[in-house]
Amino acid sequence: MSETLIERRARLMGPNVPTFHAEPVHLVRSEGVWLWDAEGRRYLDAYNNVPHVGHCHPRVVEAIARQAATLNTHTRYLHTAILDYIERLIATLGHGLSQAIMVCTGSEANDVALRMAQAATGARGLIATDNTYHGNTAAVSQLSTRRPPIGGYPAHVRLVPAPESLTPLGGSPEAQAAAFAANVARAIAEFEETGQGFAGFMLCPFFANEGFPTLPRGFLDPTVAVIRRAGGLILADEVQPGFGRLGDAFWGHERLGFAPDVVTLGKPMANGHPVGAVVTRPDIMADFRTAFGYFNTFGGNPVSAAAALATLDVLEEEGLVANARDVGAHMLSRLRALRHPLLAEIRGAGLFLGAEFVHPDGSPATGFAERLVEGLRQRGILTGRIGRHMNTLKIRPPLPFSRENADLLVETLDDLLARTEEPA
Repeated sequence: MSETLIERRARLMGPNVPTFHAEPVHLVRSEGVWLWDAEGRRYLDAYNNVPHVGHCHPRVVEAIARQAATLNTHTRYLHTAILDYIERLIATLGHGLSQAIMVCTGSEANDVALRMAQAATGARGLIATDNTYHGNTAAVSQLSTRRPPIGGYPAHVRLVPAPESLTPLGGSPEAQAAAFAANVARAIAEFEETGQGFAGFMLCPFFANEGFPTLPRGFLDPTVAVIRRAGGLILADEVQPGFGRLGDAFWGHERLGFAPDVVTLGKPMANGHPVGAVVTRPDIMADFRTAFGYFNTFGGNPVSAAAALATLDVLEEEGLVANARDVGAHMLSRLRALRHPLLAEIRGAGLFLGAEFVHPDGSPATGFAERLVEGLRQRGILTGRIGRHMNTLKIRPPLPFSRENADLLVETLDDLLARTEEPA
């Protein structure tokens, strides 16, 4: 019997290598918001944020090919493209965020951000939420709740309860901001008591992996006040909400209404080419550069910089942030017209939307959400799940997603909901 692709993966890559879907999709081609599998079947991509301006965008492809045919070398040689990109990038930011380090991944960016916080404060204590993910390095994986560190969480890490939509901290939406801030204050006090000191709080400004709960602008204000009084840094992981995905703001921290000390970026910034970045103020950068002899061989290399520049060009010239706003509002309106006994809430912003499903007794309808994702895949639409209990349907397509694409998704989901009953 011939070896299947799954068996070959296991033989060559080892066990437990994650794949999407019960029947993994073997993709061979992509364009815009569409993907094709090895059998020629077409799928509407309503999940992948990596091809931010669309799969295989010709402008980005051409920029990569042109630069790769000209020069690609170590970043400790001089070249102008990295400087051109940083100038373009910081022009989209405020709050004194005027210097950047280019890296290859969001994980690397977050790793650097944690070290920036420790260098700037002289302390070690780091806070994240208890339902988050910030990457794969040894340092940032200690903040992750998907796989707790071997031996338990280290003494310099505290995870505070994440905000929720249906079961808010403090018992009500009005009380949630204060309750969240109180938990952060408690974690900081524990660091002071143990001698770790408080370095910083890393969060996604959209609380994406937490299930992107519905939160008002200013939600983080009480927490920001606590962190400022303690002398720590606010580290905003913009890998998922950044570059206009939320429609009404270019950055997630803008939408939530707070000023970060460090912003980290990843895979969407160059449309899937491996690029990441850390942006901060000059004083924090100086502390980091003094404390760590950091360099990155490939971060910001000429090809990566060309890809990132082309991605910014496409975002601006094709009006994709406005498209995220307008198509997202249209899709949100249509999603909110859906009805099902287990559908508890439709929420999100721009082209980052979701639907949370719970049973009548309030318990998460995780299995039901999983069946929906698989049912949509069978009908040619790729989505995902997210949240503490993985019971929230996650819709996060490339930014060229159109009204017609949105209508196809919603109408397919509507039909699927009508045919998908609650398990006995």
